[in-house]
Amino acid sequence: MSTGYIYDESYFWHDNGSGTLYLPSGGYLEKDVFVEDPLTKRRINNLLHRCGLMKKLDQIEPRIASREEIEYFHASKYIDKVKHLSENNGGDAGDHAIVGRGSYDIARLSVGGAITAVDAVMKGDVKNVYALTRPPGHHAERDFGIGFCIFNNVVIAARHAQKTYGLKKILVLDWDVHHGNGTEQAFYHDPDVAFISIHQDLSFPNNTGHKEDVGAEDGEGYNVNIPLPPGTGNQGYIHAFKEIIAPIAKEFEPELILISAGQDPGMFDPLGRMMMTADGFGKITEIMMELAEELCDGKIVFCHEGGYSNGYVPFCTLRIIETLSGIQTDVVDPFSEGSQGYPDKLYGNQKDAINNIINVQQKYWTTLKEID
Repeated sequence: MSTGYIYDESYFWHDNGSGTLYLPSGGYLEKDVFVEDPLTKRRINNLLHRCGLMKKLDQIEPRIASREEIEYFHASKYIDKVKHLSENNGGDAGDHAIVGRGSYDIARLSVGGAITAVDAVMKGDVKNVYALTRPPGHHAERDFGIGFCIFNNVVIAARHAQKTYGLKKILVLDWDVHHGNGTEQAFYHDPDVAFISIHQDLSFPNNTGHKEDVGAEDGEGYNVNIPLPPGTGNQGYIHAFKEIIAPIAKEFEPELILISAGQDPGMFDPLGRMMMTADGFGKITEIMMELAEELCDGKIVFCHEGGYSNGYVPFCTLRIIETLSGIQTDVVDPFSEGSQGYPDKLYGNQKDAINNIINVQQKYWTTLKEID
């Protein structure tokens, strides 16, 4: 079966306005390209076309999510605010969640892309899907947009899977360099969704993503935060996947796996301080595909989140899609020598961080063992 690929030209027309890095320009901040810019995502598409992989993927057209579907998670008053901003002169829907003119419908289409991806996998139309959703979603909370995120694509897609297909167990993994606070909020009390966020410790948003935040009430134990120290590269991530994520997934036995795929742990990202390479992203994708094959007949969906290096994100994302599709291109990572081998070593502080997380989660997951 083929790999599905979802995008729409409208995704690239969501307008954050101008700025410098992630702040409005002015004063001593000279105008520059705003970091959450469509160019990064366009370049993913361009690379897929240039290397010939695009024509080997099953390209799927997304649909617009309905108001009712957006309300699976978001408060009606918040949705009205986004719509109002979109129909007027735009503005901030919370904290660095810029709504431009027309962004309401584009954000609904981004949610619809995630829903369409779930439908394609659940109906067996494709084996797996990569959805190049934009605007991203994992920071968006019920009534507040955060960090470029307006509506929470993956949360709504998971709720759609529960409502439409009656799924009892869904695993949501977020590997964006920043903590998936909005997704955590949605599922913090829900034992039917195991949420795992692996992210840079003490990054963004402030005061979230702590290893001690394990869920509450019926959902206690089903929220797993894996904060890793800055500088963690391929081997640190791979060990966390093998020693924490894989055992939890096997014990939880999900019927569907959803990935919030932010490629901002990449070593050249301006908003992250991790050291992942394109090959590293391919390897963690392989781990998740093997788990999906073992646990849920290969049903796995990737939704794009962050990733702000115009030069490097396309190569990281290509490795993910190559792994998903089983089709290898002749593209060699042109930046790999810049790592100087650092990402392929496991360092003591990374091992300690992983063991500290295991110590917290052992109360809930009997298969977890400390690493030597």
